[in-house]
Order: sequence, then structure tokens, then C-alpha cells
Amino acid sequence: MTKLTPVLSAHWDEKDSFTIEGYKRHGGYTASAKALAMDPDAIIQLVKDSGLRGRGGAGFPTGMKWGFIPQGDNREHYLVVNADESEPGTCKDTPLLMANPHVLIEGCIIACHAIRAKHAFIYIRGEVTHVVRRVNQAIEDAYTAGLLGNGIDVVLHIGAGAYICGEETALLDSLEGFRGQPRLRPPFPAIAGLYARPTVVNNVESIASVPAIIANGAEWYQSMGTEKSKGATLYSLSGHVNNPGQFEAPLGITLREILELSGGIRTGHTLKFWTPGGSSTPLFTAEHLDVPLDYEGVSAAGSMLGTKALQIFDETTCVVRAVLRWTEFYKHESCGKCTPCRIGSTRGVEVIDRIVAGEEQAKNLELLEDLCEVMTDGSLCAMGGLTPLPVRSALKLFPADFGIKVEVK
Repeated sequence: MTKLTPVLSAHWDEKDSFTIEGYKRHGGYTASAKALAMDPDAIIQLVKDSGLRGRGGAGFPTGMKWGFIPQGDNREHYLVVNADESEPGTCKDTPLLMANPHVLIEGCIIACHAIRAKHAFIYIRGEVTHVVRRVNQAIEDAYTAGLLGNGIDVVLHIGAGAYICGEETALLDSLEGFRGQPRLRPPFPAIAGLYARPTVVNNVESIASVPAIIANGAEWYQSMGTEKSKGATLYSLSGHVNNPGQFEAPLGITLREILELSGGIRTGHTLKFWTPGGSSTPLFTAEHLDVPLDYEGVSAAGSMLGTKALQIFDETTCVVRAVLRWTEFYKHESCGKCTPCRIGSTRGVEVIDRIVAGEEQAKNLELLEDLCEVMTDGSLCAMGGLTPLPVRSALKLFPADFGIKVEVK
């Protein structure tokens, strides 16, 4: 396997990579010109054939999602790009938009043509002002060049910084001017999304991957990755490593290989635990260094690939403090719409505190398991369901860190 396959990140080191001139120098906007001359259904089929899967965490096939949009319905269709990157440890969309915003705009043009949409909305976090300015400038330059405004428009919408707005239906409510809270489904966004119209919601990296697929073909994209997880992706490496950063590699690379590329764990220390896909995924340890980092491999090992946020923690880290901090974050960010998430996260923080303090550990451990089960099974959206996962895995892998002397299931 070729360890690094720079596609999205191929020209990030060029000083003008974010400009329209820098983007066009390497063939930018030729893929959209090609796509606009194609039948929309042919584009959807090409994306299906490529095997591109959503890069926002769920890994749902992108072409299939596009295909869900009803055609010939004489209704407005919308494309919404989820740039509300807020999962702790996740930092791939921000550098992508800083270094190459035009690849996202070109992807929006292609996707809009494919799903017969005239409007695309990019929903971005309000805290990343520098990214907002860069994307705004890129959109303005694309209009000036005549690439936008000829039947396809792109609007940048700045969110107010709510974690829950990374959930696609909460994002849609926020776009419409309401409080960002998940919607009951069905109906799904493909049928009744933004303004009750058929809508595709995709992650930044998903849409940004489309121009290269149009330019190079489905077989080229399938040549990278594994049997069921095709293509290359951005892995965000952070934490106790010598050289953290973005590593664009084929799906299926292992953490051991990425650590070799990054100079390894910080000198003089050893790996204790790590997250394969952000703070809401079950933890891995050194035993999982050779797990293929694709959707199937990580799932088979008991976790989720998620956003591919590889947070590395060495032996100096208290796992209890880490999962407690994450739980406090999710408690703060709960939208409050459903009881399991709103109350469960609050009680979870309190119970973990009592376990660490040595108060009735067996009883509180049982209570914590009950809380985790209720949150997983009863929460309205994925946020409440995923919050207990790092806690459960930490209890299983590191019971002694919690001061627990009983066997943990």
C-alpha cells in the first residue's frame, strides 16, 4: 500500500493554494466544466461506482444519498454542506478550507448539477473567523470568474457554535432560523429537508472529493483503499506524537504506519490509548495499532472510524480525566430536546465523580451502566447514543484507573 496519497492535500504547501489562480494552475474547475456537460444521472452513477462514502462520520455511500433525491417532482432541491466541524479532536475540514476552498466550491457546482439543485449552502462554525473570510473570498472570486451565478448559487451561512448543529437535521433547523435541534425522522432530508424541500446534506470532505473523481474516473478512485472502503481520506493526528498533522492516505492504513510517518509517540513515552474517530468513539490501545483504519476494520475491532480524528494519549494521561472531560463537553452541548441525553449526560458526570471518589463503587458502576444503556437506546439522535461509548470502553480497558476492583463486563 502506498502510505500517502495526496489528492485534496496535494498543493497545500504552495503559498497561493487557496487562490483561484493557484487552484486553476493545477486543473481546477475543469472537472466542473466536464460535469456540466454530462447528464446528471450519469454523474450520480459515476459517484456510486467510485465507492465514495460520506466523510462526516457515518460513512454512508455518497452517490446513493444523491440518488435518493426525487426527480421530476417540479420542486426546488438544495445542497447543504456541513462544515460545522466540532467533534473534539477533529481538524480536517478547517485546514482543507484554509488551504483549498475552491475544491469545495467546484464540488458544490458538480453536486448541484447532479441533484438538479440551484442553491448550495455551506454551514460553517462561527468561531473559525479566518476560515469564514477565506471561503467568502473564494465564493466571491468564483462569482467574478463566472463560475457561479449561472444557474447555481452558493451561500455561506455562519452558525452560532452549537455542537448539535453537526447533526444534519439540527443544522437544517438552524439554517432556517430556528434553534438547532434534531428533527424526528421520517421524513428524511432527501424528501423534506431545508424548507421542506428535497435536500442532500454532505460533509466538506465528501463534496471536495468529487472533482477528482469526475476528472480521473471511478476506477482511479477505486484503486485506493480497501474492498469496501474506497479512496483516500484525511486522518487528523493529534496528541502525544512528535509531528501531529493531517495525513492523506488510503482507507485501510494502520495507526502504526501513520505513527511511523509522524515520527512516533513523543520521545521517551509509550502509547496508552487512542481514539480512531474522535472523542465519541470507543477507545483503542496499543493492541489495536495494526487495525485497518477503514469502516469495516475499525468496526470489527469494536469502535468506529467516525471523523478519523486520531487522538493519541501516552502513559502520562489519566483516562478517567479524559473521558470525564469529554462527558462534561457533551453535557454542556446537549440541545436538551430529549431526556436521555439531557439528564443522562448530567447524571453521568456526577456518577463518574462518585466512582473516582470511591463512593459505593459497585452501586455507582451499575448505575453508570444503566445510564449508558438508556442514553444509547433512547436518545433522539446520535449525539446521546454515542456519548456513553468512550466511557464504557474506558471502564472495560482501564478499570483500575477508576479505582474499581470488581470485574467489569
